[in-house]
Amino acid sequence: MDNITIARLLDETAALLEIDAADPFRIRSYRRAAEAVEQQTTQLATLVAEPKQLLAIAGIGKGMAANIVDLVATGTMPLREELLTKYKPTMLELLRLPGMGPKTVALIWSALQVADIDALETAAKEGHLNKLPRMGEKFTTKLLKGIEDYRKNSSRFRIDQAREYADRISDLIRAFPGIDEITPAGSLRRGRETVGDLDLLVTGPACEASVVAAAVEHVASLPLIDKLLAKGQNKVSFTLRNNLQVDVRLLPRASYGAALQYFTGSKMHNVALRQRAIKRGLTLSEYALLRLEDNNIVAAATEAEIYNALDLDYIPPELRENSGELEAAASHTLPHLITIEDIRGDLHMHTDATDGRDTIRQMAEAALARGLAYIAITDHSKNLAMTNGLDDVRALAHIKRIREVDAELQQDLSELADALAKDTPPTNSRLANLWTQLKNLPPRPGLENSSSRPEAAHFAAAAEGPASLPLNFRVLPGIEVDILADGALDLDDSTLAQMDIVIASVHGHFNQTIEEMTARVLRALENPYTRILGHPTGRKVLSREPYAIHIGQILKRAAELGVAVEHNASPARADLNDLHLRLAKEHGCKIVINTDAHATEELDQMRHGITQLRRAWLTKEDLLNTQPTAESLLTQLRPKP
Repeated sequence: MDNITIARLLDETAALLEIDAADPFRIRSYRRAAEAVEQQTTQLATLVAEPKQLLAIAGIGKGMAANIVDLVATGTMPLREELLTKYKPTMLELLRLPGMGPKTVALIWSALQVADIDALETAAKEGHLNKLPRMGEKFTTKLLKGIEDYRKNSSRFRIDQAREYADRISDLIRAFPGIDEITPAGSLRRGRETVGDLDLLVTGPACEASVVAAAVEHVASLPLIDKLLAKGQNKVSFTLRNNLQVDVRLLPRASYGAALQYFTGSKMHNVALRQRAIKRGLTLSEYALLRLEDNNIVAAATEAEIYNALDLDYIPPELRENSGELEAAASHTLPHLITIEDIRGDLHMHTDATDGRDTIRQMAEAALARGLAYIAITDHSKNLAMTNGLDDVRALAHIKRIREVDAELQQDLSELADALAKDTPPTNSRLANLWTQLKNLPPRPGLENSSSRPEAAHFAAAAEGPASLPLNFRVLPGIEVDILADGALDLDDSTLAQMDIVIASVHGHFNQTIEEMTARVLRALENPYTRILGHPTGRKVLSREPYAIHIGQILKRAAELGVAVEHNASPARADLNDLHLRLAKEHGCKIVINTDAHATEELDQMRHGITQLRRAWLTKEDLLNTQPTAESLLTQLRPKP
């Protein structure tokens, strides 16, 4: 049994445990083990005779090692067999549908013996689900729409998932000597929020035609491969365990730029570019830009050479959608696109006071470690009961605690500045963690070292050393307050008046008519304490369609009132999308980008949002949280009454 099969069986067992409502820690242990197995270059079947070697793998404990031994020996393991006597493997796919959590899947199986999507669709259409608890007509309608959307989107992957696999595959390819550069192309390089497949372009001495065969064999034997689809002279195609298809092309350095331009796309951008070439007596292909009259190479090694030879400025990949970028490049009017280094603050995040994992202090220290100058803590309000949302009394107490942490940090940073200057660790135990983070502050989380980073040159990161320690770092009190069904806000105005940041968001009643939803959000904008509109369309990428709303009316009124509109950088939301962001700029809206982080590591989601801002042609000047300090930011937001 190979590693991919072991990983798949462990992952499926985790999903079955989820349906069985097992302990979340146990579920996570199986998922972590599946990921660990998948990344091993040594086949675990060769290690089962020496369990100590299995235990040396991070994520594999004694119990999991025993499971792997069983899988290799028998093709299954006791827990998996036990779960399969209760459930069917096809039920795992049901978890991907809206409203189909583990308990619901288990209930439908128990009552109707429904275990796959086709049978579920039939049961819904025939009204059988309506007889079950909490499954009325609205649930059935939503489920049927979810099944339709799932079938439409099941072959696509979010940008963060595609980037993760691009990085993992690239790391494995780099293990072969003579590989200099690996760049994702296609939709991922252009920063589309979802991708259908993954294109990786590889170059270096090992990719020259006379020696490339050995590198091809290396790629064809990568441990992540589930099914090998094709292996040619310089191309390998395969699928991963999640059915994502990957095409790897190993190319000589001399033609790498032409290939990168060609396979990045988009199709319509390339068509327009080839037409421009023909008008100049040239022809453009994946191999080179050639002169038609003598077939001599004009440019091939770099993309910049190709664009320049066509009398164009270099066009960043995120703009290559044939939406005016060629005309702008020809007239030297392409915008200087925003980069992650331009972002100085993050104004939307949650803590353990509601549905976040980490404390105020932990979120603040994580932001400091990423080189930010300010954050806002914006936990949920009471209407979102599932998140333990804050009522007015708790919200006011939360404000007090945020201000206390803000004051503590300002004092701590002053002491740390002295300690860093003297290179002497502080004696205050409270400062120990912060000292460790700031003493060895890494580059801000740009994407210059990521193989999947579109346009690394635009994201060159510089370390924020002690000399640039943000002594005026601020933690601002805020709230993500629910917009109720009638457009009123979920907390009293007297409470909202105490907040520096009030984000108003819709979190329920998504089935309102377009007129009702538009009127609802417009009323929320009129509240004088609303400073930012969150989740403007309510969509979740690949899992929930936007609610019906006249977005143009919303953006126009937001601009008139001075309410900023948010781009949520979480790749699960990406809301506003790139097209709506361009529309927001046209209306003159103030725009902010936030991570909506619910844990410290989610602050790194900013990278995905920056990509969408770049696709929207936005610059540093178009965003409010590029302001250098919290004080300057607050002057740019809607004034308080």
